[in-house]
Amino acid sequence: MKETNTLVQKAVKGDTGAFAQLYKEIYKELYYIALSALGSPDDAADCVEDAVLDAYTGIRKLKNEEAFRAYIIKILLAKIKRKQKEYYRQRQTEELSESVPECRNHFADVEIAQALASLSDAERECVTLSLIAGYKGEEIAKLTGIAHVTVRSHLSRARAKLKKFLSDSEQ
Repeated sequence: MKETNTLVQKAVKGDTGAFAQLYKEIYKELYYIALSALGSPDDAADCVEDAVLDAYTGIRKLKNEEAFRAYIIKILLAKIKRKQKEYYRQRQTEELSESVPECRNHFADVEIAQALASLSDAERECVTLSLIAGYKGEEIAKLTGIAHVTVRSHLSRARAKLKKFLSDSEQ
């Protein structure tokens, strides 16, 4: 953690090598968050790339080096939401209800991908941040701007839906 804080301090001062090291440490986590939210490896990679670019250009504004991880994830979540809005507009325009799930075929386990697809965007975002990124409810609330009680509701509903979906698919 101390090494990460030192890297953040250097990155804030303009050290591109330090930022590259920070990126290397967090890339997989960012990618998996985006992939689970979007379902498309290409779109996930694009969102991560855009988020990292924004984080790099704005890192000088970062006041607390311990907040780097939350800082970059918050940027990524904004990119993901923008991409999800594009998906929604695309479905509305083309009236193809299967356009997004079609991208989900890239998942190694199609059943889990389908189960995640059955969740609302907010539920999927909360589950992703909880299970993949390891955030607690209060941390998810701060990152997303959703009330802590609502985060707990999303997580509870999502768990119930996933359990039902996966148990139904076993039969």
